Amino acid sequence: MVKLAYQALSDKKGEDIKIIDIQSVSVLADYFIIADGSNPNQVQAMADNVEEILEKAGCECKQIEGYQNANWILMDYKDVIVHIFCREDRLFYDLERIWRDGKTFVDVNEL
Repeated sequence: MVKLAYQALSDKKGEDIKIIDIQSVSVLADYFIIADGSNPNQVQAMADNVEEILEKAGCECKQIEGYQNANWILMDYKDVIVHIFCREDRLFYDLERIWRDGKTFVDVNEL
């Protein structure tokens, strides 16, 4: 699922895509995938693509938050949580710093 979500974000030109393995530091999920887009339309397109590709693979999204505003869309797939930001909001919330105790991957092939 992580690789499919990563590819879906990349297909829509998601920028600075990072995967954080949080299994050892949280019970929320196993992985966070964080990416950003240059504007709300791109952020929504990235979320739509993730949802479409993961749905085809049989993965059900438990909840989507922030789609209408599209500054920060959170997609909860239980073990994987996808965060898609507009760049300014990503810098402001800085999830990578908050979850720095997790192991960060920038290449999906490192998993």
